[in-house]
Amino acid sequence: MVNYLIVLFAVTLVYLSITERFRIYAGLIALQGLLLFGITFLELNEVTTANLIFIAAETLIFKTIVVPYLIFRIIRQTGVYKVHELAMPGFYILIFTIISLLISILLANQLINPYINTVYMTIALFTMFTGLLIVVTHKLILSHLIGFLILENAVFMFSLAVGNEMPMLINIGILLDIFVGVLILSFFGSKLKPHIGELTKLKD
Repeated sequence: MVNYLIVLFAVTLVYLSITERFRIYAGLIALQGLLLFGITFLELNEVTTANLIFIAAETLIFKTIVVPYLIFRIIRQTGVYKVHELAMPGFYILIFTIISLLISILLANQLINPYINTVYMTIALFTMFTGLLIVVTHKLILSHLIGFLILENAVFMFSLAVGNEMPMLINIGILLDIFVGVLILSFFGSKLKPHIGELTKLKD
């Protein structure tokens, strides 16, 4: 079951790299939060009530509900629904995405360590490369927000890669994840707010 969730998570990364509509971005970010909850719940060897509440709050509430809601709200306020027309075409981004997946597999297999889960490390690296790719190849601030949120999910996956036997490490990763997420949303929200009025006038 976990393997299916991991594969589906990887598919969402590919789709995130080539899609052009921000509503789809928001939906995929929500789906990733749901998948991360399922993966974490099934993989933790020590599941306590406190851990379950902590993980559910981060993945189901924060990633699956709060973050997508804020993205949809930004979309409505700015009236920006698609990526910038000067962004790199999806075909080329798809090629770079496939290359980054191959690089992730090679790098993860070089890390021979009994405490590192190779599959999770591969997905964590792939998530990181996908986030960086979106940040580098897109022009709009909202696209960069999506890219940094994907990088935030990479941090979560890295904690899973090394923390399956250490639930406390995953909890630390979750706390860092929440902190970074709030910081990112606050930063980009402040950057977008001064231009919302200008965008509304241009739209009218």
